[in-house]
Parts: sequence; C-alpha cells; structure tokens
Amino acid sequence: MTKEELLELIISWENLPYIIDEIIREPQNIAALREIALHSNHPKSWRAAWIMDKIHEKSPGVITPIIPEIVEQVKIETQNGKKRHFLKLLSLNELPNKQLVVMLEFCIGLFTSAKEDLAVRVHAMQILYNITEKEPDLKPEILSLIENEMILHSSAGIISRGRKLVQKLRVQTG
Repeated sequence: MTKEELLELIISWENLPYIIDEIIREPQNIAALREIALHSNHPKSWRAAWIMDKIHEKSPGVITPIIPEIVEQVKIETQNGKKRHFLKLLSLNELPNKQLVVMLEFCIGLFTSAKEDLAVRVHAMQILYNITEKEPDLKPEILSLIENEMILHSSAGIISRGRKLVQKLRVQTG
C-alpha cells in the first residue's frame, strides 16, 4: 500500500477497520502509515496516528519498532489529535533509555500546562509515572507534582488518573 493509496483510504471512516486489518496482516505497510502519521500535514493525518493506536491494541509488535521515532516527533508535534495518540502510545510502551531525561522535562511541561488538552495532560502524567518505574529516585518529586496539579488544575480526568498514580507512588515511596 502506497502513501497515496493510504491517504485516499484514510479520508473515509468506513475504511479504517480495513486499513488496521491490512497493516496487521502485512506489517510492511506500516511504512506508509508511519510516514503519514509522523510527517504529513494532510488534514486527516491525525487519523493515521489513531490507526497506529488501534493497531497497537491488536498487535503491539507492529508499532513498538516505531516508538523512538514517535518520541522524536511528539516533541515538535503541533496537532493536538496526533500529539494525544502519540503520547498514548508512548504511555503504553517502554521509552528508550537515552530519551528519559528529555521526555521527563517534556512531559512535565505538558502536564503542568493548563493550555494543553486534558487527554494530552493525562497521558503525560502517565508517562511521568512510567519514568519513575525506571528512575525510582524521581518518585517523590513526581508524586508531589501530581498532587499539586490535582489541586491547581483539577478536572475529572486529572483527578481520576492522578488518584490512581498517587496511591501507587505513596505505597512505593513508603
């Protein structure tokens, strides 16, 4: 499947299940999807990121090799829909060790920004927690950050995920 064929298919929601199944069946077709999701400014390119998310749900191994590229792209992504799906994918996968510090700083900025969409902030919060699993010394700082954001910028999504993560962090920091 070429990039042009995929862009044509992405325009219609009815085609999305077909695209998902086709890429799972023929993983080499991920290249065209990756190109659209990561590097296209097409108005429907956010659907490519959505498709990557759905493929990951069914067959994570198709998407995990792209995680380092997603890490690089999310830092410069301006489309909220793409940013949301990229962060969700990153929250469900192990980050490359060499990117931990950069993603820590990036996600703190996203999480503490009231200007960011709620879903972006919630996924950033989850990534911060995930980083503490690799870097336990950060647990007290991230615990404090989450508690603070739950007070300052409370919303149902932040409070819901925040309570779960705060509970885990409190147990882990004793």
